[in-house]
Amino acid sequence: MNRAHHDPRLPRLLHPAAWWAWAIGLAMAASRTTNPLLLALVVAVAGFVVASRRELGAASPFGAFLRLGLFVIAMRVVLQAVLGGGVPGRIVLFTLPEVPLPAGAGGVRLGGPVSLEGVLAAAYDGARLAAVLACIGAANALASPRRLLRYVPATLYEVGTALVVALTYAPQLVDDARRVRAARRLRGHDGRGPRELARLAVPVLDSALERSLDLAASMESRGYGRSVHRDPRSRRRATTLTLIGLCGVVAGVYGLMDGGSAPLLGLPLLLIGSAAAAASLAVGARRERRSRYRPDPWGAPEWMVTLSGAAAGGFVLAAAQQAVPGIVLQTSPAVWPALPWLPALGVLIGLLPAWLAPLPPLRALERDRHTRNSDKSNNNTQDQHPPDGNTRDSQNSNTTDSKIKSIRSAP
Repeated sequence: MNRAHHDPRLPRLLHPAAWWAWAIGLAMAASRTTNPLLLALVVAVAGFVVASRRELGAASPFGAFLRLGLFVIAMRVVLQAVLGGGVPGRIVLFTLPEVPLPAGAGGVRLGGPVSLEGVLAAAYDGARLAAVLACIGAANALASPRRLLRYVPATLYEVGTALVVALTYAPQLVDDARRVRAARRLRGHDGRGPRELARLAVPVLDSALERSLDLAASMESRGYGRSVHRDPRSRRRATTLTLIGLCGVVAGVYGLMDGGSAPLLGLPLLLIGSAAAAASLAVGARRERRSRYRPDPWGAPEWMVTLSGAAAGGFVLAAAQQAVPGIVLQTSPAVWPALPWLPALGVLIGLLPAWLAPLPPLRALERDRHTRNSDKSNNNTQDQHPPDGNTRDSQNSNTTDSKIKSIRSAP
């Protein structure tokens, strides 16, 4: 088992926290640039890693997040065209009918001229958000949030339990609705519309209520309803540290993700907030002991995946701090985007998990099956066509005889 922890060649599921740390690093890289080439590179890296290391048969929301990103870009461009964004433009693409607004509208308009510069600025902003959504979709495809919630600290086990129940309830509700609808179709009821939805609601809610009661009884029998006694002093200490930690983490993440704020202002707040949050969790964990069933190992592959995501975000963050040309494109006047080599190199480091992370078990089995089938097909081909000298001589003799016949039959 210790060998499986550190050998990336042995198939196993990577720790979910490592995948989420890698995705957060890519998302941080995407949030610091508006270059469409660099953003497309981030999405391509995330998609390649998902295609290489996603477990077979697992849900893949990556495509749904990509479609959501395209919708975000379209909506951003439409809002820019209708409301305006205060971006000065010289090249007018077309003009919409304008509705006059009061003087105190603050630069907001309804309709009017739509410039190329404004459309490009809106598309770049929407593409940045779409790239961040693609990174989140990649993390969801590679590591299920349900697996990640197993590692919620003991202090927050009530929140983790509620989230697990909520994440489990929604897919089961969809399955119940599909099952009830299939049963009604077998009985000859194939209606649509609000009336059919009302007929489906009663059996679906009844099965959901029955499942909730069974879940509550099983959780109570396993001790999930027990309470831990805390003295007022430890409760106040944990609450204070939690509030300080949450405020510091929120302010630090905002400072790192926002391109207009100084990164040095966000990073210290993030470190202070993380330290305070860790201290509060440690104080609470002294009173509450929780065991984990078959915890995922954290070995060398997890460290390499995490460091690759951190390197991707760090390269782009350093390039944005040094104002490397091409990180933030100017739109007035519009310029053709160029790919800066230093941030691109950092993003390409995010490709390393496609080779450094171990293969999931089912994907490894599928690869071995394809390898065996290809070997069998090669052996069968060699058995059917043996490369001996007699066969080649007979083929040459047949070719010679056919040539002689064709010469004799010629006029």
